[in-house]
Amino acid sequence: MSGVHLSGVHTSGRCDTADLVVVGSGIVGLGAAYAAARRGLRVIVVDRTDAPAGATIRNFGHLCIGAQAGEARRYADASRPLWLRLARDAGFWLRESGTLVAARHDDEIAVLEAAARDGGMRMLDAEELLRLAPLRAEAVIGGAHIDTDLQTDPRSAAAAIVRHLARLGVDFRFRTAVTAVAGERVETTRGTLTAAHVVVAVNHDIDQLLPEIAERRGIERCALDMMRAAVTLRHPLSAPLLTGWSLVRYGRFAGTPEGARLRERLHAERPDLAALDLNQMYTQLPDGTLIIGDSHATATTPAPFQPEAAFTAFLDEAAALLDMPTPRVLERWQGVYAKAAGDFLVERGDAGALVLAATTGIGMTTGLGLAEENLTAAFGWTPAMEGTP
Repeated sequence: MSGVHLSGVHTSGRCDTADLVVVGSGIVGLGAAYAAARRGLRVIVVDRTDAPAGATIRNFGHLCIGAQAGEARRYADASRPLWLRLARDAGFWLRESGTLVAARHDDEIAVLEAAARDGGMRMLDAEELLRLAPLRAEAVIGGAHIDTDLQTDPRSAAAAIVRHLARLGVDFRFRTAVTAVAGERVETTRGTLTAAHVVVAVNHDIDQLLPEIAERRGIERCALDMMRAAVTLRHPLSAPLLTGWSLVRYGRFAGTPEGARLRERLHAERPDLAALDLNQMYTQLPDGTLIIGDSHATATTPAPFQPEAAFTAFLDEAAALLDMPTPRVLERWQGVYAKAAGDFLVERGDAGALVLAATTGIGMTTGLGLAEENLTAAFGWTPAMEGTP
């Protein structure tokens, strides 16, 4: 599976004035461009790479809406219809799969039952879970299905969104670095752009462009290890699959008393996996390959060296849970995303730009809604009408 390459979308020679300049072509930047394009505004997107290459393509493709809480759930709910519309109009694969959760202990069942009382998910007994996921019967005691969640292939989705926005008139300036943002002016390595509004959506690279904001908000980088493998399963995985290690990460579950007790037990029993900050989860792509992961390590500049211990743990835990022969690993990679004390960065910079980032690992889930809601509020836009592109 190759990465995206979209240098042909570059539209040089056009006007250097726009209604909106967006710095960054990740999912939040694409969401900002989409919000403006749907209102008939002229948009320029600038990125130093030749295609989306960061966290937007280095993830599970799991749009984990129903596992969020609070502000994250609001942005996730706002993102869902935008994902559905983009998949339809841009022509990329997306399924309304929901999410499966495999429970292996009574305390995991307790977390799920507490969350299920709020609706939007249903409990599964072991027999039904085994029909939906190719698990080892002895490994699980039950689980749940979260109704609202979606799944896509992030690599093909990002490329398709760029092509669709280009058809809507968005001007992509790839292989162009932004050196400064000052009021209505955006200085780049290919000249100056001017716009009525500017959005900076560069995720963890905010410390390179606007270091004072990054320092004030305590933004660091979270590096995660992931892999994709060829697998032989007795039947396909019907939805993304989470485990108890996932429940202690996502707000809907982790913030409960049951979630706190589960975390305590997992960390006491498996300090090796806790040291990896494991989120044991799986998604299966249309070609049948399985994305497996992931670990997390936070630093201002994470080391590029990926410990083999993490990948060994991924495969060992997959073997214990999934009923399959040994997978054949096809790819390994390191994802990087911004991390801070809060889940989101929403700030007007000193130069007047709107600075947006998901500062936790749920950017694909929330990014479109984050952009739509905050651009509308910051720039005084009216909500986009149904039926607009």
